[in-house]
Amino acid sequence: MQIESLKVFCDLTETESFTKAAQINGVTQSAVSQTISSLERQFKSLLIERSKKNFRLTAEGEVLYDFSKQILQTYDALHSKLQEIKEIISGNIRVATIYSIGLHVLPPYVKEFLKKYPTVNVHVEYRRPNQVYEDVLGNVVDLGLVAYPTRDSKLETVSLRKDPLVMICHPQHPLAKNKSVKVKTLSGQRFVGFDRDIPTRKALDKLMKDHGASVDYVMEFDNIETVKRAVEIDSGISIVPQETIRQEVANQTLAAVKIDDSDFYRLLAVIYKKNKVLSPAIKEFISLLKETI
Repeated sequence: MQIESLKVFCDLTETESFTKAAQINGVTQSAVSQTISSLERQFKSLLIERSKKNFRLTAEGEVLYDFSKQILQTYDALHSKLQEIKEIISGNIRVATIYSIGLHVLPPYVKEFLKKYPTVNVHVEYRRPNQVYEDVLGNVVDLGLVAYPTRDSKLETVSLRKDPLVMICHPQHPLAKNKSVKVKTLSGQRFVGFDRDIPTRKALDKLMKDHGASVDYVMEFDNIETVKRAVEIDSGISIVPQETIRQEVANQTLAAVKIDDSDFYRLLAVIYKKNKVLSPAIKEFISLLKETI
């Protein structure tokens, strides 16, 4: 029995998906099935109840999962400690990020990190917010980058920075000539926003309500790029992170107006699964993300 077999079993247990377990370990679904069968022969026990309706461990499977997690954490801690002693920063870092962070905030950090640690491979995937949390909890990735982090007892959250929010509009919009605006003055404006299940949308709705502003949502999208495109054709105004519209402002396809209210910012954070053993490379990456480039 190899430790890789225990990892496959734990990943399958946590994701409840042969497809995802295969993806995490870089093998085929058939290989995952063969690994489970091998473990069952090794321990002479049925580990998973075969059912098309749901995934469920047997009593023996539960015991193997609990002990396997302890073994894997000990092994990861050992590997990490040995790397620290040798001062080795290498390996792989798997990151899932929401689009706005991945496209506009993360690139200079990845560039700086790879310049400093060229033997580390940083793999980035762009995901919807709920999928970032799912990937972190399912061990599909090591780290998740989100805005307005949701509290979860299974996750560790590291706050990174407060990202200023600005009001954007078409350059010919009446509000474009303003140097700044109060949120309450936006009441009644046609507004292009995020889908209602997006954390940034929920946070903005609360902020506007707290400031007595009520806007008319005319379009809703699941990513920042489409929101910007809609505002560029004068479908309405929007409120977005300042970092995401620098290029459009420079090209004069959008106008950005400062929001006077001091609480209009979004909190960025990195999340990872509790009890996860962080390699020296992951620790250094998180440390860099907390800095200002």
